[in-house]
Amino acid sequence: MNDIMHWEQLLSLKRHGDSNKRLRNEQDETRLGFDVDYDRIIFSSEFRSLQDKTQVIPLSSTDFVHTRLTHSLEVSVVARSLGRKVGVKILEKHPALAEVHGYKPNDFGSIVAAAALAHDIGNPPFGHSGENAIGHFFKNGQGKNFKSELTDKEYEDLCNFEGNANGFKILTQDLKGLLGGLRLSYATLGAFTKYPKQSLPKGITDDVAYKKYGVFQSEVPMFKQISEELGLLNKNNISGDQFSRHPLAYLVEAADDICYTIIDFEDGINLGVIEEDFALEYLIKLVKNNIQTSKYNALPDKKARVSYLRAIAIGALIDDAVNIFIQNEEALLQGNVRFALLEKSQYKAQMDDIIKLSIDRIYNSKEVIDKELSGFEVINELLLRYTNAINNCYEEKGSHYDELILKLLPKRFDFKDGSLYTRLMGICSVISSYSDSKAVLTYKKLKGLKF
Repeated sequence: MNDIMHWEQLLSLKRHGDSNKRLRNEQDETRLGFDVDYDRIIFSSEFRSLQDKTQVIPLSSTDFVHTRLTHSLEVSVVARSLGRKVGVKILEKHPALAEVHGYKPNDFGSIVAAAALAHDIGNPPFGHSGENAIGHFFKNGQGKNFKSELTDKEYEDLCNFEGNANGFKILTQDLKGLLGGLRLSYATLGAFTKYPKQSLPKGITDDVAYKKYGVFQSEVPMFKQISEELGLLNKNNISGDQFSRHPLAYLVEAADDICYTIIDFEDGINLGVIEEDFALEYLIKLVKNNIQTSKYNALPDKKARVSYLRAIAIGALIDDAVNIFIQNEEALLQGNVRFALLEKSQYKAQMDDIIKLSIDRIYNSKEVIDKELSGFEVINELLLRYTNAINNCYEEKGSHYDELILKLLPKRFDFKDGSLYTRLMGICSVISSYSDSKAVLTYKKLKGLKF
């Protein structure tokens, strides 16, 4: 068994269904395989639905706030910079990657940018509260009646529904006429997989790669196939329940950490939840060594100054994350890095201060809590109606109402075949694909409130 990962495997251009090996030095430079990954994600319906999914703060009528789509685009931009900067240094350290295999710094940027673009693609409507609502239905609601008919791992997938695992499902699952999902390169899928493990066993760990899970039972065979192609390390040596993280997944995580720390904070400022004078003080602490005083003082208003400080903060955090990655490259290839890159940042204290203020003023604001409460009710009702209708029809005792419910569901999913687990996960995936508005509109239709 390997005890170290190798970049030439980690950068695999292979896609599901390939019979021939894809070599980097045979790629068309005008449209590389890694660029194709980005394009396929951009044009997917699941990505488009992110434009109407809450990031943190519900859509505001008074000022712009980020949706999951704008957040994902910004994370992707930051990720591209991280990947390119890391790529330059990796190729200097491992020249054969360029001289023999033909890899370039931009390849690293393209892989990380595509993975980051998709990082929220599996998230349900209403933010992380949507995940909690799905889990609550199966753990405490009517869904707990299914427990006896499922394996422990299948039931855990439902009780602890995870947007990251649903994202992997979207990117890789077979659908009617569409084998292998979006058929992304294995390198991009590896970088996307932030938590390379199944839902069970849980275990208490301080390893950042295993604090959640990233693969449902339905995608385990695909996950193992990808892991073996990339040379990810089997971390428990027996069942293959968890593997080492792809090193570039740490850059995807860093890009997300940078954006939600700084940009959620900026949203709070623009909405007046955080006072601008107070906010400027926090941001200046983070970027004090990089500010051009004359340029800063020439800016016309506080909003422009916040924007300037945000840009400098992101640039400083990118450079810091790149340095931490390169310092730990050997440990990353050995699967021995247990921390997120920015946990070791020289700016960690300042970031912690910003996050603490965001929690107090933004994440716990009345507007956010109201959205979460409403989202719980909406998702619970959708799950109740859909599971009843689909299981009744599967057992051939469906009513006319049940048949009408089925007509609301996408034709690409065949709910009349397969196991109970397959049907339940299909329902969860359909609901997760809804935008906030579509979930609310469907809820109103089912309750007779919309004609």
